Parts: sequence; structure tokens; C-alpha cells
Amino acid sequence: MIEVFAVLLITALATSLLGVFLVLKGQAMTTDAISHTILLGIVLAFFITNDLRSPLLIIGATIIGLLTVYLIELISNSKLVKADASIGIVFTALFAIAVILVSRYADDVHLDIDVVLMGQVLFAPLNRIDILGFSLPYALVHLSIILLINIIFVLLCYKELKVTSFDPIFAAVSGFSATLIYYILMSLVSITAVTAFDTVGSILVISFFTAPAMTAYLVSKRLSRMIWLTLIIAAFNSIAGGIFGYFTDTSISGSVATVSFITFILVFMIQKFTLSHRKPVN
Repeated sequence: MIEVFAVLLITALATSLLGVFLVLKGQAMTTDAISHTILLGIVLAFFITNDLRSPLLIIGATIIGLLTVYLIELISNSKLVKADASIGIVFTALFAIAVILVSRYADDVHLDIDVVLMGQVLFAPLNRIDILGFSLPYALVHLSIILLINIIFVLLCYKELKVTSFDPIFAAVSGFSATLIYYILMSLVSITAVTAFDTVGSILVISFFTAPAMTAYLVSKRLSRMIWLTLIIAAFNSIAGGIFGYFTDTSISGSVATVSFITFILVFMIQKFTLSHRKPVN
């Protein structure tokens, strides 16, 4: 069970770190679209390789993730359709194509739609890999690598991410390539999502990307502090939700997502109460 909690923790940290910048950019629900549409990339890559562990699955998912972002931006920038509507139309269309392909051509393959949505984190320790003589869960190794890559990206591009998140106009004037940073970020979001969702499911992936960052944003608007708060909240949600799900014999992914929502609501109510009782300055 310790390995299950370790997988949950690493997944929470890897996703929520990038979620900070998605929340700041007002694109939290783009992760909802990406976490579903990457299934199409996985399915198409599987049809080519016939191997569920092939690296091409991640490449295919990343390409479809970027295609999702591009189509959303293309439709939204036309000013004919609002941003939320463009997300809805692209997300449902690409995900529906994936569902049709799975149900029609992959009935005998382990590409279960229920598993995609809810995940099977309890089964993560069963799929193992040997590293330097140590047998470790396959998901734990992959997600740890993704977490390291995400940390390196944030450290190397911290200034650019900060400027493009808070003031994209100033970023353009200053010569920052906001578009390049944006698509690198979205590429990492796609890779992180596809690596995580086979283990914890797309519902929890969405929760991990958004809930901790949104909760931290209620407390602090300073980026460095918001990042640390996000990681702490994500760690708490994953462990507390995992413990609750394990001892109540319920879906661990669902339990973690529920705890994440409860944490957000509690912080929201505290902040609202504090603001309503703050004395005005004369």
C-alpha cells in the first residue's frame, strides 16, 4: 500500500506543479479537454505499434494534446465562439472519435473506458520494472521522471513563465516568446497527463491539475509562495484521499478528488469569512 501512496503523491506533485500556470493563465479547463482527447493519440499509436507500453503512445498523445490546444486557440481567436464553447466542441469531438475507435476496433485490448476515467491506482504496484537491482512500480518510475522534467522546466523558465502568466503583453514587448513557452508548457501537460491517467484516471488527473493550484491561489498571489502551497496541498490531498479511499473500500481516485474539493471549499469559506469580517481602513 505504501507504493500506491507513493504513486499518488508523485502524480499529485507532477501534475499540480504545471497546474499553477494553467490556473494563472485562466486555462484550467483546457486540462479537462487534454486529459480526454489524448486517448485518441493513444489509440491511434496503439493501432500502429500494437504495444500498450510503446513510447509512441506518449508521442501520439502529446501530438493530439497539442492539436487540442491549437484547435481551441484557433476557434477561440476567431471571436466567433467563446473560449469555453471552443473547449467544449473540440474536447467532445476528439474524445468521441477515440471512444468509437476503442469500442469498434479494440474490444479485446486493455483500453477500458472506465479505467481511463477512474484509473486503477491499486493495480499500479503489479506492473513493475527493475532499476539497478530494485523492483519498482512502472508508474512510479515514469511519473518520477516526468516530475523531474517538470521541475527542471519550471526552474529554467521561471522568469518567462512568471511574466507570460501575469502580463503576456509585457512579455511580448520584452521579447519573450510567449507562444513558445505556452506550447512547451502544453506539451508537458500532455505528456504528464498521458503518463498519469492510465494509473489514476482522467478525473483525478483533472483534479490534480486544478484543485491544489486553485486552493493555493485563494491564499497567495505571489508565484513562488503559490507554487510551494500548491505542492503541499496536492501532497495532503493525495495522502488523505488515499487513506480515506483505502479504509472505506471506495474508489481511491474518487476519494482523492473529493478530498481535493473539500480542501478547496474549506479554504474558500475561511478566506470569505476573513474578508467579510475585515475592518475597512479609514
